[in-house]
Amino acid sequence: MNILALGSGGREHAIALKISESPKTKNLFVAPGNAGTSAIATNVEVGVNDFPAIKQLVLKEAIDLVVVGPEDPLVNGVHDFFLNDVELKSIPVIGPQKAAAALEGSKEFAKEFMMRHNIPTAAYASFTADSLKDGYAFLETLNPPYVLKADGLAAGKGVLILQDLEEAKSELKSMLVDSKFGNASSTVVIEEFLDGIELSCFVLTDGTNYKVLPTAKDYKRIGEGDTGLNTGGMGAISPVPFADSTFLDKIERQIVKPTVDGLKKDNLPYIGFIFIGLIKVGDEPKVIEYNVRMGDPETEVVMPRLKSDLVEVLTAMANGTLDKINLEIDERTATTVMAVSGGYPEAYEKGKEITGTENVQGSLVFHAGTKLSGGKVVTNGGRVIAVTSFGKDFKEALQKSYQNMEKLHFDGMYYRKDLGFDL
Repeated sequence: MNILALGSGGREHAIALKISESPKTKNLFVAPGNAGTSAIATNVEVGVNDFPAIKQLVLKEAIDLVVVGPEDPLVNGVHDFFLNDVELKSIPVIGPQKAAAALEGSKEFAKEFMMRHNIPTAAYASFTADSLKDGYAFLETLNPPYVLKADGLAAGKGVLILQDLEEAKSELKSMLVDSKFGNASSTVVIEEFLDGIELSCFVLTDGTNYKVLPTAKDYKRIGEGDTGLNTGGMGAISPVPFADSTFLDKIERQIVKPTVDGLKKDNLPYIGFIFIGLIKVGDEPKVIEYNVRMGDPETEVVMPRLKSDLVEVLTAMANGTLDKINLEIDERTATTVMAVSGGYPEAYEKGKEITGTENVQGSLVFHAGTKLSGGKVVTNGGRVIAVTSFGKDFKEALQKSYQNMEKLHFDGMYYRKDLGFDL
């Protein structure tokens, strides 16, 4: 098969590596890709939202399957673009259609979906600039901390958790009236704060059947001890030690099954990955958010644990035969540590040379924000490179990741040295 993966991050490098290992893969293309994917696939300089250019590429290279990595093209309707084009409609796309991608594209849509299908989540209300005063009144009914979420896509940065009521009111105004997150915050969802420990659950579905991938826990804050600004993710651990079989059973029964059934009932066509952001409150799982793709950096610990042929799995998803697949999972723990550019998640510089990847032993290196420039690998984003390792438990795996991370270098490189501190 000729396969095209869309995206340029660590998630796409991890997915591309699994695809490249399958005997069913003939040619693999990644658009636009990064320095890491260039070693295992053909990178093509095409943007993930440039649908006409994607069409040209698919026809030119006789692509048999398209795997969509990031959320943007899904929310923008790349799957629908294929279905509505006479030359493309027979080519399977892994990723939901636009109507279902609203599960990530709109926090309000996701909340209404959960309420409709009795999926446990935090109490909430939505507000616009016209109902700002109602928003203030709603905040006054809650106990701190206050959770404000931009309704639309804000690259993982649209959620604020604030302790002070006046600050919460001021931030609500800046989101709704001053467009703090652009169009993404034209509607804001205010939620009750849930106190617990977070984890992520990943589900594959063909629209009817589903398979649950291993759980993972990622670390979003830039600073050690989970302090400072939110990032796209500083590292991850899989499996999650506190998620025992009883708890996993609850997740499947109360959340996964009602989600897949709910999509079908609501006539929201869904072939792809469902990422469910969860929080364990006492012994109960509740949904924080849905994403309509794999998480990053969680993919860098979940994919390496998958022993099954990924292309076989993706083909079964496209054909509606996922129930015939038996997922094989590596029992060991995997951990990944993310190195980021100095200054991230605020302003940072690109184009810094990365050295030392050839010295890494016994770990996988996944490129995120990197590119080739004049024969050298240089930084090209905030989150730059991830080092994934296996171990009998998360401590052993992390030790290996940290030992290898020390072999890498670029100007301003930073990574958290305390992952797993809360486990």
